[in-house]
Amino acid sequence: MSRRGRGARERITRAAATLFYRRGIHATGVDLLIHEAQVSKRTFYQHFSSKTELVETYLRNIEESGGSPLERRLDLADLAPRERMLAIFDVSAITRFRGCPFHNAAVESAGELDGVDEIVREHKRWFADRLARVATEAGARDPYLLAQQVLVVFEGATALATSVGDTGPIVHARSAAAQLIDSACQAA
Repeated sequence: MSRRGRGARERITRAAATLFYRRGIHATGVDLLIHEAQVSKRTFYQHFSSKTELVETYLRNIEESGGSPLERRLDLADLAPRERMLAIFDVSAITRFRGCPFHNAAVESAGELDGVDEIVREHKRWFADRLARVATEAGARDPYLLAQQVLVVFEGATALATSVGDTGPIVHARSAAAQLIDSACQAA
């Protein structure tokens, strides 16, 4: 069913954001995207030359909004720097945790979608830089090292939580991150 009028690109990107995250990139075909966006195949291809271009747009849109919902917690202005670093681990129990959309895209790309892989690498560097800035504010002796350590714990926890379908690993990772932060900031 096609829906005429303005807003087709927005409907396509909104459908992609929901479907790519919930179902995965490869499991979401163009036919499902056009059905959910209520556009014709012709309209889809007028806005995106390929599904890969849509995947790249999907990832850029997430980055432009400040990252994934967990990553955006690093910017909570009402929290002290230490608490902002820990806030990225604050996740409630949910039925189906899908983790980081950038990590998911990298796994699905398997090195075959160069543009997607580059966006993921850029995003991860950007997030590490943000972590280092907050680590500096928290008083870390070596903010870069602390940022890398927290990033490894965060990425590992979200990947494991995705694999097991349970947010428990993120809860446990928060405790590990707190120890890293406290150790890095003692007598700095």
